[in-house]
Amino acid sequence: MMRPETKHAVPPAGDICRLSAVELAGAIRRKKLSVREVVTAFLDRIEAVNPLVNAIVSLRDRGDILREADAADARQAGATETLFGLPIAIKDLASTTGLRTSFGSPIFADFVPQEDDFFVERIRNTGAIIIGKTNVPEFGLGSNTYNNVFGPTLNAFDPALTAGGSSGGAAVALALDMVPVADGSDFGGSLRNPAGWNNVYGFRPSQGLVPAGPDLEVFHAQMGIEGPMGRNVADMALLLDVQAGYHPRAPLSYEKPGSFLEGLAPPSTGGRIAWLGDLGGHLPIEAGILDLCQAALGRFADQSFAFEPLLPDFDFEALWQAFVTLRQASSGCALKVHYDDPSRRGLLKPEAIWEIENAMRLTAPQIRAASVVRTSWHRMLLSIFERFDLIALPTAQVFPFEVGLHWPCEVAGRPMDSYHRWMQVSAFATLGGCPAVNVPVGFDGKGRPMGMQLIGRPRGDLAVLRAAAAYEAILPWQAGA
Repeated sequence: MMRPETKHAVPPAGDICRLSAVELAGAIRRKKLSVREVVTAFLDRIEAVNPLVNAIVSLRDRGDILREADAADARQAGATETLFGLPIAIKDLASTTGLRTSFGSPIFADFVPQEDDFFVERIRNTGAIIIGKTNVPEFGLGSNTYNNVFGPTLNAFDPALTAGGSSGGAAVALALDMVPVADGSDFGGSLRNPAGWNNVYGFRPSQGLVPAGPDLEVFHAQMGIEGPMGRNVADMALLLDVQAGYHPRAPLSYEKPGSFLEGLAPPSTGGRIAWLGDLGGHLPIEAGILDLCQAALGRFADQSFAFEPLLPDFDFEALWQAFVTLRQASSGCALKVHYDDPSRRGLLKPEAIWEIENAMRLTAPQIRAASVVRTSWHRMLLSIFERFDLIALPTAQVFPFEVGLHWPCEVAGRPMDSYHRWMQVSAFATLGGCPAVNVPVGFDGKGRPMGMQLIGRPRGDLAVLRAAAAYEAILPWQAGA
């Protein structure tokens, strides 16, 4: 939810950190706040809170950050950049020039890139101050943020529980007001799941909207997507405006259709939502999750969004196996270079070895068959969107679990056959190339947060964000811890 802008010229540090990114950027532009004041407030917040949860890693020297803030204040008169003066910590799967990027792996524990990822360069060029990184699982594998470089990130609401992943550090940093806005990435729910488990928002854009790279391979591996996270929808739109748009070195990227932040201004006119639930029992889901999501959909009716249960006529097991195959063909093959090096193989987590060894068994016909299934699912989605404006699903199939548990071996009495099977619910938007946003739906009786996915038609990103903003407007609680 949007927080009311303070009327004080220099709010107390805690109040500064509670302001939205949109409000902070506006206050800096109008010289109601200096960049130094904003950055200092967030650094103080990080110093007080981060040791309790381990969300931000590779934090830069305070003196260096403040000198950058002072330089920004010195040139502020002509500054019009969108994110000017805002402190941001970049997810540790993205390369940052001159700042350690570990990918959560001991193989890269001391790696300092000489080139930014494309979206990082855009964030830097629009005036943001990069203060550090946010923690991730090793190579982003698994929806539990822990690694042998920095250790685990703890949930914003219960330190005994996982933060989710792979954007776990980003979600917790947002929920605890350590950063005003954050980037994330999503292959199998890595933007959506940690957002759902920390009561914030996470948006997976349409395939190609945010250019990926620089990468060794730029035509095939298109299921992993960069996107924004925020404490409210407008903040995500603010960051997406910077991240999105064609890049010549990302040939499958495309120009953004306009400003997403400005596009939120017209009120949503409502629409029809297809509620997939647990897919007629196909998805094992922990008790209480469906109830929270359906109650959220009921509240959504106040904004003229009607929902209707729907069970698409599709082989969902075949669809999951296609996801597994295509993930191995991209992620597993990309990691094989480390497996082939005897000095590195022993440093890989079991989940990475599983991806690699299965990738080595794949044949070209298997990969093509998986892509054909994916194409059939895309056609199915297009037919659903002829009748409905949005598809809704739970964001996760379980509530946040104990942080020491690497992944659930069983959900609702059913055994899980891989480290990511329990996140099958995230694969549907990924395989369709669709935009999908996590919106908070509340807490269970144990105080554990949960979220719901709103999925839109391919390249219908603004419509999804507008629907999320309409939902946000009727939330009975404030997003964020």
